[in-house]
Amino acid sequence: MINVRQSLRARNQGSDINIAPLIDLIFLLLIFFIVTTSFVKETGIDVDRPTASTGDLKEQGSILIGVDAAGGIFMDKEAIDMRSVRARVERALAEMPEASVVIVADKKTDTGIVVEILDHCRLARAKDVSIATKSP
Repeated sequence: MINVRQSLRARNQGSDINIAPLIDLIFLLLIFFIVTTSFVKETGIDVDRPTASTGDLKEQGSILIGVDAAGGIFMDKEAIDMRSVRARVERALAEMPEASVVIVADKKTDTGIVVEILDHCRLARAKDVSIATKSP
């Protein structure tokens, strides 16, 4: 004979799914992808860099300064004035003292602007200032 009370109790005692291990796994995957992702800093503009056969490969250019063909200066995807280059480089060097400065200038940029930026970087006490080129 069928026991009605026992079948009702069995129906109310449903199985639970423990999702704690699943959440732990998702957090571990999230941490893995955050740690292995490399973040690329950009100047905020596309430039046609000059070619140089003697260029050296830099592992990391921490401070990037972009100069377009019209002479506009960009840092951290934002247009800046020539007078603020030194202050921004000093501020960036205060955060990362061993950082190198890379000037990414278009090949049609006036040389005077690049030299002036180079001078402001050296006045900001940047030890390693270079100009970005591409391989021929």
